Amino acid sequence: MKGFDFVERTVEKKINIKTILSDLKALFKAIVLIANVLPVFTGFWLALYFTNSSFSDHWGGLLITLAGSTLIIAGALLFNNWYEVDLDMMMERTIKRPTVTGNISLKTVLVLGIVLSFAGFGLLFLTTIEAVLYAFVGWFAYVVMYTFWTKRKYTLNTVVGSLSGAVTPLIGWAVVDTAIHIVPIGLFLLLFIWQIPHTFAIAMKRSEEYRAARVPMLPVVYGFTMTKRQMFIYIACLLPLPFLLYPLGLPFVIISTLLTIGWIILSVRGFFVNDDVKWAQSMFIYSLVYLTVTFLTMIIVTL
Repeated sequence: MKGFDFVERTVEKKINIKTILSDLKALFKAIVLIANVLPVFTGFWLALYFTNSSFSDHWGGLLITLAGSTLIIAGALLFNNWYEVDLDMMMERTIKRPTVTGNISLKTVLVLGIVLSFAGFGLLFLTTIEAVLYAFVGWFAYVVMYTFWTKRKYTLNTVVGSLSGAVTPLIGWAVVDTAIHIVPIGLFLLLFIWQIPHTFAIAMKRSEEYRAARVPMLPVVYGFTMTKRQMFIYIACLLPLPFLLYPLGLPFVIISTLLTIGWIILSVRGFFVNDDVKWAQSMFIYSLVYLTVTFLTMIIVTL
């Protein structure tokens, strides 16, 4: 019997650990967190390249920057989870979040959001004021302008939310040198514009869930046709950006331009498909490939 009790306790412990890890992953929106921290590194890396700085002289700054940025972004995401628990209860993709299941109390989430945000800014204050400023703009845009204000009221919530993700490479760059430079400005514009059709694709896929939660996403309020038009316009706006980033070299310009043309073609196909949700899924996947290849190319061409 003791043997069975030991096995049972071991199994329960493994299940609890698995549940805790799953809850933390959902609470911190792990994929979103990583996706926002990586551009911080890219901005830092490119700043070293264009200022002819040595990585060995700045590795400490990089660690502080990545740690601080991660904490700030995590804190902002926790505020979002805390405030939107009523919406998460009505959406299939968020119904298993620990704030909804009750596995983690809302008070704990709020306190963690405050603590992590302050800790992150505290670390970034060890770098440069400019980096702190960009981080604050991103935090404020996501928590106040997007989560607290526009998401429940306006279809422009997507545009407002895009500002928070767009400043991430500026944070990394500003730790090394001022971000008043054509490359970080180009990165800002690229991320800002990219997020809008990317988010619209998600909104189309989950339109019924957003409708049930009464979130005024563009596909819910104005329909799929209008959303497709908006997606095409924003993707087309990406076309000149590789030339703005010409200091990265001709190979980057060519690869980035081809990626954009491919996305435009896929966008145009959306006007002739019968299955809008399936097409939206294709757009979502392509958007991830687009951004991943674009940023990897930036790193590769500067090695």
